[in-house]
Amino acid sequence: MFAPRSMPWPLVALFTAGYLASYLLPTTVGRLDSALPLSATQAGAVGSALLLSSASAGFALAARVDRFGARALARLGIVLAVLGYGSAALTDSVPAVVLGAVVGGFGSGTMTAVAASGIAAGRDPHRATTSGLLVVSALAGALYLTIPRLGPGHGLPLGAVALTALAVWPFTGRLSARTAPAAGPDGVPRPLPHRRAGLLLAATMPCWSLAQNALWGVSGRIGLGQAHLTEITVGAVFATALGAGLLGVVGAGALGSRLGRALPIGLGTALIAGCIALSASATDLPSFALGEIAWNLCYPVVLSYVISLAAALDARGRWAVLVGSAASLGTAAGPLTGSVLSARAGFPSMGEVLAAVLLLAAVPMTAVALRTAPRRLRVVEIPIAAAPRTEVVPVGEVWPVPFQDLPVVEISLRETPVPDPAGNDVRAQEILVGGATVRDLSAKGIPVVQIPFTDTSGATVPA
Repeated sequence: MFAPRSMPWPLVALFTAGYLASYLLPTTVGRLDSALPLSATQAGAVGSALLLSSASAGFALAARVDRFGARALARLGIVLAVLGYGSAALTDSVPAVVLGAVVGGFGSGTMTAVAASGIAAGRDPHRATTSGLLVVSALAGALYLTIPRLGPGHGLPLGAVALTALAVWPFTGRLSARTAPAAGPDGVPRPLPHRRAGLLLAATMPCWSLAQNALWGVSGRIGLGQAHLTEITVGAVFATALGAGLLGVVGAGALGSRLGRALPIGLGTALIAGCIALSASATDLPSFALGEIAWNLCYPVVLSYVISLAAALDARGRWAVLVGSAASLGTAAGPLTGSVLSARAGFPSMGEVLAAVLLLAAVPMTAVALRTAPRRLRVVEIPIAAAPRTEVVPVGEVWPVPFQDLPVVEISLRETPVPDPAGNDVRAQEILVGGATVRDLSAKGIPVVQIPFTDTSGATVPA
C-alpha cells in the first residue's frame, strides 16, 4: 500500500480516529449518565452498543478491504462516524443518541479495519501500531484535560470523536483504490493461515478486552464516588495515565522484538491484572492514581504486541482485523459488565473478578505467542559443483526445523512469448513470486534479488 521504508501515516491517522471512541469511553458513559435521563447501567449499555457496532464492522470487513478498496472503505467509515457521533452530540433525545452512537461505532470499526489490514501488510507492523497508539493516547490525554473545562453535557466527547474523524479525510487520498483480492497461482483466494493459533487468539481476546474495559467504563464513577474526587481531578488522573501510556508505547517501540512477544504479553497481562485490582479498591487519590497510571502504562505495551502477533499470522491482515474485532466484542460488553458487577458486588469485588479473568486469559495468549515465535534456521551450505545433478537433498537435512509455522512465499514459473531481435516470438520462463512478477515487485519499490539458476540441461536461465 505504501513504500516499505516510509511510515504509513494515513493508516496511523485512521487507527487514531477508529480507536478514539473507546479511549474516551469513561467520560462518554459518565456524561450520558449525568446529562440524559439514563441510569448508570443504561449509560453503560449505550457505550456497549457503540462498541458492539464497531466490532460488527470489523467482522463484516475483515476479508473485504482488498475487494472494496482501502480508500472507499475509509471514507465510508469517516462519513458514518461524522454523521453518527455528530448527530448524537447535537440532540438530547435518548433514542437519537443511541442510534447515532451505533452508526458512529460502525464508522469507527470500518476505519479500524482498514487501518489494521494495511498495517499488517506493511513492512513493520509493530512500529506502525506503536505510532498509532502513541498518537491516540496523546490526543485522548489532551481531550481529558480539555473537556471538563468546556462545560457539562454529553455532546463534547462525542463531538470530539466526530471532528477527529473529519480531520482524517485528507489522508485518505493516499490510500489504495480497489484491488483484486490476493489469490494463489490457480486463482483461488488463499485461506486463512495459522487457523488454530488465530482462532485461539481470537477466542481469548474478548475476555482480555472485557476485563479491562469493564473497569475502564466505570473508572470515572470509582474516582467520583468511591475515591471522592472532583471531575477535574479525575480528568487530570486520566490525562496523566494516558501520558504514562505514551511512555509505554515509546518503550515498546524502542524495545521492538528483542524480547519476543510471549514475555511482554504474558507478564504484561499479569501486571495489568494487579493494577485493575488496585484501582477498583481505591478509596483516595494516591491509590486511584497509582492504579490507573500503572495500568495505562502497561496496557498499550501489551496491546501493541498482541496486534503485531495477529499481524504476523497473516500478511493480508485478516487475522489482525478479526482479532481486533474480537477484542471489540469484549470492549463492547465491558461498560455493561462493569456496571452490573459493581452494582451487585461493589467495586473492590468487581476488580478481583476481572483480575482473575485476565490471569486466565494470559495463558492461551502466551501460548500462541510462543507457538508462532520465529525460529532460527540452521543452514548447511552445499557446494553446487560437488552435488550430482540427479541427487535430491531432503529438505529436513538442509533445514532440520519444523516448517509448518514459517511464512511461505509461493514461487512459480510461467512461459511467456518474448520477441527476439529478429521479430520472432521466443518462449521464455518468467518467475512469479506470490502471484506477482519480478518486474511488478520492482516497480512497486520492493527490493528483489535476482539469482541465475541452471536447469537440468545445463543451460543458465536468468531470473
